[in-house]
Amino acid sequence: MACVLNSAVPLIECSSAMDNDALNNPELYINRELSLLEFHRRVLAQAKDESLPLLERLRFLCIFSSVLDEFFEIRVAGLKQQEAYGAQSRGPDNMTPSEQLRRISHTAHEIVDEQYVVLNEALLPSLDAEGIRFIGKEDWNARQRRWIKRFFNHELAPVMSPIGLDPAHPFPQLINKSLTFIVTLEGKDAFGRNSGKAVLQAPRSLPRVIRLPESCTASPNEFVLLSSIIAAHAGDLFLGMKATGVYQFRVTRNSDLFVDEEEVDDLLRALEGELSSRRYGDAVRLEVANDCPDDLEAFLIAQFQLSRDDVFRCNGPVNLMRLATVPDLVNRPDLKYPGFTPSVPERVRAANDMFEAISRADILLHHPFQSFAPFVEFLRQAARDPGVLSIRQTLYRTGTDSVVVEALTDAANNGKEVLVVIELRARFDEAANIELANHLQSAGAQVVYGVVGHKAHAKMCLVIRREGSTLKRYAHLGTGNYHTRTARLYTDYGLFTRDPDIGEDVQKVFQQLTAMGRAGRLKKLLQSPFTLHKSMLELIEGEIRNAGENGTARIMAKMNSLIEPQIIQALYRASQAGVQVDLIVRGICGLRPGVEGVSENIRVRSIVGRFLEHPRVFYFQNGGEPKVFISSADWMGRNFFNRVETCLPVENKSLRRRIVKETFDTYLDDNAQSWLLQSDGTYTAVEHEPGNRSSAQEKLLTQLAE
Repeated sequence: MACVLNSAVPLIECSSAMDNDALNNPELYINRELSLLEFHRRVLAQAKDESLPLLERLRFLCIFSSVLDEFFEIRVAGLKQQEAYGAQSRGPDNMTPSEQLRRISHTAHEIVDEQYVVLNEALLPSLDAEGIRFIGKEDWNARQRRWIKRFFNHELAPVMSPIGLDPAHPFPQLINKSLTFIVTLEGKDAFGRNSGKAVLQAPRSLPRVIRLPESCTASPNEFVLLSSIIAAHAGDLFLGMKATGVYQFRVTRNSDLFVDEEEVDDLLRALEGELSSRRYGDAVRLEVANDCPDDLEAFLIAQFQLSRDDVFRCNGPVNLMRLATVPDLVNRPDLKYPGFTPSVPERVRAANDMFEAISRADILLHHPFQSFAPFVEFLRQAARDPGVLSIRQTLYRTGTDSVVVEALTDAANNGKEVLVVIELRARFDEAANIELANHLQSAGAQVVYGVVGHKAHAKMCLVIRREGSTLKRYAHLGTGNYHTRTARLYTDYGLFTRDPDIGEDVQKVFQQLTAMGRAGRLKKLLQSPFTLHKSMLELIEGEIRNAGENGTARIMAKMNSLIEPQIIQALYRASQAGVQVDLIVRGICGLRPGVEGVSENIRVRSIVGRFLEHPRVFYFQNGGEPKVFISSADWMGRNFFNRVETCLPVENKSLRRRIVKETFDTYLDDNAQSWLLQSDGTYTAVEHEPGNRSSAQEKLLTQLAE
């Protein structure tokens, strides 16, 4: 039969039972970069949603700006490198780097234009109506002008260094994403010089949003942007000359780090040496003010060796992420999400001893609805318990001021054997992790950096405790990082267990990370890069067999990203066999659902809401004996083959039922924050009837939080 895709996608001719060659057809795969941009579009849509609190909508606009920055710093930068080197490597979608860059440029320009429309036509008027105002220089009154002039003279002028452009002063090397101005000048300086242009960098140490004092405002929440102050007074820095134009711009650079791990002797020192280069990588994007003249734009394009496609005209501040401080500066709880108190399970509250509570039965925590505090207390008790001999933990993204690090430091100071596996290469957290490694080592903890060529991405902690004449292992495994702040912002699962097989497996994984040799076969845990990919394929094939034998089979999975081709092909085969497949994929998804003859039985939805959806949970119906797993791994090639990941089978029946209810039943019923993936790669917001609104995150707050 003919497999009909959306009209935007070419038709595919295929049989009702496609073979592997047919499933390799590039038209069956959504490009990962374009899929990621669609996720960014869904984030931006939250800024337009009038049902959300106003200041939270502003936060979403800033989050969109931040994630788009990272997209250019890493994803676009990587494609530009491939293009420059003439690389012809193609993913499952068969798009070349050049083809991807063209599509990305078109989509990115479209959503950036939309971003400024949302700012100027929706958010700023609504904020103004609430007395939260950003006053442009054309609207300053006399009192405000005097205050701003003093601010410029006292706070800005002494630390700004304008650079006139001439043969002795070439165009400066600008730091990644720094706010900069190009100034056009008339007249001559004291030496008779004037090239007609100068560059002025805003001090990075000063806030970009400045509250005006109440003595010169009509309300307490009136602000001025640093860029407006500089634009108004830049001419004061060029004595005897006239500034005829002041235009803000910002350059985004390649921020990926390259370290040849096979060649370096000390990964920490090598990364320290590379961090400074992140500020001055190759330019990949240029943002300029909307009023910048064409000749100046062309001048900047030439300086950064970019093309016109790399330029983004901004109808407002060139870095909207700087507005992220505003919700914290404004004391208006009515314009923010209501506060909540994460709950602590009754069994944990009733027990003074975490080890006793875990001994009675496994404990599952669903963050942020349930508190991260039990894990912190678990570590603190382990640090001071005389029976505890050893603590082993992975850390991927955290900081030296973390209570988790404090507990590990106390344990080391108390004579416990503390081993910490720190992944130094957690992107954009490298510097913090280097500082963390040095801090823990100085406290007496043993610190290692994982395995060359494989990021240590598993989230696990193991405490070995002497109880009578035996040693007991207490393990915690989770889907998210050991970070107290993100535990209030990300949805994740964490599970405590004293299961001896799980404890032994976790110990073996730590042995793999720290020692040479083979640690042996694991009893229950699935692990990347060894058994996880194969096991997931086998579990999918098991559902295909069950569909053929008894006509009922189901797969449900929740994750951040899905792009691994073999997994996608297995899901296509499952759909063809009649398996019902429900996927909740927050971000990138390379699978096309709803393609006739291929994926009619697959539904993909994305949830974007107050909390960042982060768990990886996998469900297989397994002929009526469900198998449920929580994991640190997405279904991506890097997670299966280039990282150390763990995937934990949840064997306790009541916890299995709870995970299915909270992860799948609740989220698949969501009609308030859900987006359905269409076969053409676009997403459609799920709509609800009046009075029939169902938000998964709000339900879980009601059910689980205090």
